[in-house]
Amino acid sequence: MAGMTELPLLLLHAFPLDARMWDPVRAPLAERVRLITPDQRGLGRSPLPETGREPSLDDAARDVVALLDRLELDRVVLGGCSMGGYLAMAVLRLAPERVGGLVLIDTKATADTPEAAQARLDVAERAENDGVAGWLAEANLPNLLAGTASPDVVERVRGLIDEQPPAGVAWAARALRARPDSLESLRDATVPALVVVGEQDAITPLEAANTMVGALPDATLVVLPGVGHLTPLEDPAGVVEAILGWYPIS
Repeated sequence: MAGMTELPLLLLHAFPLDARMWDPVRAPLAERVRLITPDQRGLGRSPLPETGREPSLDDAARDVVALLDRLELDRVVLGGCSMGGYLAMAVLRLAPERVGGLVLIDTKATADTPEAAQARLDVAERAENDGVAGWLAEANLPNLLAGTASPDVVERVRGLIDEQPPAGVAWAARALRARPDSLESLRDATVPALVVVGEQDAITPLEAANTMVGALPDATLVVLPGVGHLTPLEDPAGVVEAILGWYPIS
């Protein structure tokens, strides 16, 4: 991993959250690496551009590349949790020369099944019609967190979901629904990768992590025991240890 020691780490958040999901890991990571955690378009404090195009992670990937341009960064170690991982793989397809390493946390490389795609469309339409407060968190929490998650973590996630702009949630759900299979992109990757998964992840389980590890030419797998899909919130110390133990720091 020589030559990567100066690369910043850019982390992309999960759906339907924003960059505040990284708060529990922010300080210890920032002590060791330059850390960048943007809100994705339409979520958190990031505006939703009017493009007239169908929602696509390709547009969100262009946002990431534009951010790198603004920050004058040629390459970063690019990571993401869940949707953030899907977006990281979209950036890898769009601009592989900007990616110096991958951190794929509780995510998968395969496209949605027809059932999952329909469920995302249902979420998008309900968000547009009813907003998100009062139902989106309740619908997602059982799968996002392990049953042993602390009440504080549950309420933190609930609050983050309730605060998301409905239009951004709808856009992201439709973009996720349309994403392609990314396994070929991972097979073509020439950079080291870290794959992290919660042992009790019900959305992107260990099997999905193993599939990515099998596709990547240089991958390290870390399984965090006793936690679910949102490992940076459920086991921040485990995620920090995994990243810094793998990260190419001299």
